Amino acid sequence: MSLFGFVKNIGKSLFGSEAEAAENIKKHIEENNPGVNNLEVEYEDGIVTLCGDCESATALQKMILMAGNVKGVEDVRVARVTIAPPAEAEEASFSEIVEVTEDTPPEEVMEIIEQERVEYYIIQKGDSLSKIAKEYYGNAMEYPRLFEANREVIEDPDLIYPGQKIRIPLD
Repeated sequence: MSLFGFVKNIGKSLFGSEAEAAENIKKHIEENNPGVNNLEVEYEDGIVTLCGDCESATALQKMILMAGNVKGVEDVRVARVTIAPPAEAEEASFSEIVEVTEDTPPEEVMEIIEQERVEYYIIQKGDSLSKIAKEYYGNAMEYPRLFEANREVIEDPDLIYPGQKIRIPLD
């Protein structure tokens, strides 16, 4: 099941051959660990498949974005992922650990992923985090909020690139 499409020929260059892709993407996610344990990564023909245990829906969101914002990746899928319930489980739509498999309907996966109110944005030519913050929050000086929410995929707030996909927290 496809969760996200990405622009294949842009992003962080992590591998030179398909043989090293899965290991290098796994290493990249683990180095910037967004709350994922027991991570497994497969790569074939531009498609990354992820398995692991996520501490939250946010951890799953970040893991997908980290894998997808790699040069050579055009699609990210989840095969076996568990997601721990949010701390305020009474207010969430799930209160026990949720398991996502390749058989989980895409709408159900998106509902789980979007437990924390978030939108996804594809960087356009001429964008800056300040410009995006102004659009979403009404204040360009809120750009650090975007940077912090995307630290795993944006290393420098002044260095974003067209085609990069980021999270926009709405809370």
